[in-house]
Amino acid sequence: MSIKIAITGKSGNGKTTITKAFLNIIQENFPDKSILLFDNDLTGELGHSFGLDIRNTIYGIRSGKHEYKTGIPQGMTKHEYVEWAIEDILVNLNDNVDIIVSWFVGAKDCRCPITGQINDACQKLIERYDFVLFDCEFDLKYLNQLVDTDIDLTLVIANPTIDSLHLAKRITEFSAKYAAGGQMGVIINKVKDENINLIAEELKNADVDVLGTIPFTNELASGPLDRSSQIVNDAVKQFYFRLNLPQENR
Repeated sequence: MSIKIAITGKSGNGKTTITKAFLNIIQENFPDKSILLFDNDLTGELGHSFGLDIRNTIYGIRSGKHEYKTGIPQGMTKHEYVEWAIEDILVNLNDNVDIIVSWFVGAKDCRCPITGQINDACQKLIERYDFVLFDCEFDLKYLNQLVDTDIDLTLVIANPTIDSLHLAKRITEFSAKYAAGGQMGVIINKVKDENINLIAEELKNADVDVLGTIPFTNELASGPLDRSSQIVNDAVKQFYFRLNLPQENR
């Protein structure tokens, strides 16, 4: 059974950096487990952070514009074709890690058969992996429009400002119905020492579950393309124990 983690929040708050931190920690703690990185953000930044320009997307399958790596096998049903196409666009990062990019998704109430076929194929793909990390577009609604899957942990990434904290609360409230009862909370990113009192005061008035904080890092302020940071990795390790995730390899 897959452990599914969704990283949500406004663009620019550090979702991709934190997604990669979780990838690093899972690989460190569970080196034999399989991991799927599911890029559901319209920017496609997760793939770019690995130096990849991934053009083959789930939207390409839906729109019929995908260029397949191999010839399309003959005699398949529509469901078999979509499942085959999903496999064709997977990108392997290493022995245990794959990445797939959704890009645009269709409306949930669309009656066209391809919507249900993509949902079914994505669900089958997800369940093959031990861990799935979703780098989401703002909230869980956009992901739910693509695939209706239970999420074990939803993290809303916020910056240390009053506006960002209030937005995180709204994202949490709006996403709750798609989280299927899984754990949900806020991670406050880019925290400077001078922000601590402001955050503490604001949290008294905001009904949000803050699961952890991540300090501001000069190394990421300049925007390195790989979105990697040991400081962020270490910060995530500090609050990982609070999360409803496996704590050690068994």
